[in-house]
Amino acid sequence: MNSFTILVFFAVVFTAALAHHHHHFVPHYHYKYGVHDPHTHDHKEQDEKRHHDHVEGHYWLDSPDHTKRHVDYHSDKHEGFRAHVRREGHAKHPHGAESWVKDPHWGHGSGK
Repeated sequence: MNSFTILVFFAVVFTAALAHHHHHFVPHYHYKYGVHDPHTHDHKEQDEKRHHDHVEGHYWLDSPDHTKRHVDYHSDKHEGFRAHVRREGHAKHPHGAESWVKDPHWGHGSGK
């Protein structure tokens, strides 16, 4: 065999091996993200990892009412997406401000 034939043979084998390997790709990652901006008061973080169809994560953020929201979530192909949300702290409003939800009124036909 000449060198050109050998080179073509290895190129075909290498391409077939890559195509076969790509077919069995397993999604897998882990990342973290965060923002701590003292000027805008934007504070949040997220941490997530995935292996195959199983995803787990957590994020938190500072809300404008001075509470912190935490969300733990989990997702897989058997149970779907599930999240547990909790709030840390007590809501604080500027002096004299009223909450935008005073008396909830559900209106007619809402079933409440």
